[in-house]
Amino acid sequence: MHNPLLATWNAPYGLPPFAETRPEHFGPAFAAAFAEHHAELDAIAGNPEPATFANTIAAFDRAGWKFVRFGEMFWNLSAAHTSPALEAVERELAPKIAMHQSAVYMHQTLFSRIDTVVNSAEMQLLADEDRRLAERVHLDFVRQGARIAADQRERYAAIVGQLATLCTQFSQNVLKDETDWVLWLEDEASRAGLPADVLNSARAAAAERGRADGCAITLSRSSVVPFLTFSTRRDLRKVAFDAWVSRGAHDGPSDNRQIIVDILKLRQEQAELHGYRTFADFQLVDRMAKTPEAARALMLQAWEPAKATLVREAALLNASRIAHGQTEALEPWDWRFYEEKVRQSHFELDDAVVKPYFELDRMIAAMFGVAGRLFGLSFKEVTQAPGIKLYHPDARLFEVHREGKLKALFISDNFARSSKRGGAWMSSYRVQGRNSVHGEVVPIVGNHNNFAKAPAGQPNLISFDDVRTLFHEFGHGLHGMLSDVRYERLAGTNVYQDYVELPSQLFEHWALQPEVLAEFARRFDTGETIPEALVKRIRAAAKFGNGFESVQYVSSTLTDLAVHSRSNFDGFDVMAFEQEELARIGMPREAHPMHRFTGFRHLFSDAAYAAGYYVYMWAAVLDNDAFEAFEEAGNAFDAPTAKRLHDYIYSAGSSIESADAYRAFRGRDAKVEAMLRKRGLVETV
Repeated sequence: MHNPLLATWNAPYGLPPFAETRPEHFGPAFAAAFAEHHAELDAIAGNPEPATFANTIAAFDRAGWKFVRFGEMFWNLSAAHTSPALEAVERELAPKIAMHQSAVYMHQTLFSRIDTVVNSAEMQLLADEDRRLAERVHLDFVRQGARIAADQRERYAAIVGQLATLCTQFSQNVLKDETDWVLWLEDEASRAGLPADVLNSARAAAAERGRADGCAITLSRSSVVPFLTFSTRRDLRKVAFDAWVSRGAHDGPSDNRQIIVDILKLRQEQAELHGYRTFADFQLVDRMAKTPEAARALMLQAWEPAKATLVREAALLNASRIAHGQTEALEPWDWRFYEEKVRQSHFELDDAVVKPYFELDRMIAAMFGVAGRLFGLSFKEVTQAPGIKLYHPDARLFEVHREGKLKALFISDNFARSSKRGGAWMSSYRVQGRNSVHGEVVPIVGNHNNFAKAPAGQPNLISFDDVRTLFHEFGHGLHGMLSDVRYERLAGTNVYQDYVELPSQLFEHWALQPEVLAEFARRFDTGETIPEALVKRIRAAAKFGNGFESVQYVSSTLTDLAVHSRSNFDGFDVMAFEQEELARIGMPREAHPMHRFTGFRHLFSDAAYAAGYYVYMWAAVLDNDAFEAFEEAGNAFDAPTAKRLHDYIYSAGSSIESADAYRAFRGRDAKVEAMLRKRGLVETV
């Protein structure tokens, strides 16, 4: 059987062979990649020459080209455009891939050479980036089990494989609930209050499910949140809300409750094998925060101000509730509905008035324009080129140029579909570097959103929250595209988890800059620039709701830290623990966590954000403080500040220690006050 993955990738730009690849190709391709990678590592480990940085650590960074490229393609497709056949392959391959990675880092002869280099006199003679790579690679080996006692290595490898299987099942269960659950709006009464764009999205979801004349609300965030915001049917809002927050929390094949317990037990065993008391202690050693206590302390600095702000917001919502004749107490499924009413009345802000100024293609042009002014990038869409076919018709490809050179390729994939997991994320199909067996590597970066797609011939209008999401993910994308380092391990977003959100959250600040809005925020039908009065109302309303959003977010971070700070999970009831922890921290009854455990992909689809959901607020301290550097310069596009931002934040990857990189940009450590002020969590004068 011809396998396009194992053939030379001849598509323009070296793009993956999306069109020719079938799910059944991945198994044989990975088997071949595993064998080739092992042979490369054995050759490094068996080198008769004394261990040096060049023949050991740089060589290790260069190894595994096929394994890495196949993995980047496979995991991206599994998230962005899956199928039952691909999901079956994912369940089969996930533990095998994890076991291979474990075997790489358990390679004792190879680790012995790496350890020799790190403890040699050569380390002090290395260039800064070389020394940084040596330190990171050595720590990677240690954290993935290289120092586990010999008689425990087999068990450790088994844990890694079991976790991969469980996390894959968890993620697929959430997607199944999001895809399978439908609230059919059978008549006009059930559609009451829904604006045209929400109805259009509901009709598209129904058509995708075989009912061309129907209207369907699904558990995709882009579907259920607008329904909760605009539907006047309080009974149906409750139905949708209950289904949304209980994804994975019910009997049946997509039940995640026991899966979570099994994951937690294995993570705890993993941490103990490393010599740590809890999984949270193990995870945070390799973060800026360093300890769970430091992360929790930051969250608690925001928790009480967030609750106090929510109380003020709730007073306005309750007044609106009473004015609209609702006698029952404000409930979580009411919040978004009355928040929108307050936005309309108190701030004179209506989504129907705002959205016409935010047409998706113009907002993509806006983020490209900001990247051009800050960093000198230009973007050219690649259309109908021979040999180019991406994985889905909605995905668009752009060349990215800087200083007359192809700097990166960018894939923009913005619309929701049943084959795509919920949320928004950035991914890499190829990571930048100059140490590859293929020479200098131009990165391929993708942004994946879940905006509702307008019917054919109609403009794709998005909310300002969607604009922020677009800019946020593009900030991640820029982190990958602007990367300018030698070693792939240090490139782009391969930084501390509580630092990786800095470039993304920082880029959001440019979405509301006057010069950006003046150029790009124009009515789709008339070309009229967004009125300054409307911009002022958007700015004024931007802080409203931050109490609710902050309570949602911080409560989820605190439950995450709490559950991963336990050490005993015998007889553990994950749902009861979550409720007890929320009660302990004083969760307001009108609100709800951003994520309930059984649908919390950040924690249980893999370990990247486990014991680490706090990272968004940690990075918020950095991003708000960082943008104040531009404000202090008096110009959101101040050239010297933008150059420091490029050199130390967006292009440096992990070639510089994160705290040192931030100080080099800002001249000092970040201060928390900017974040509290800009989120409206403290009174300003």
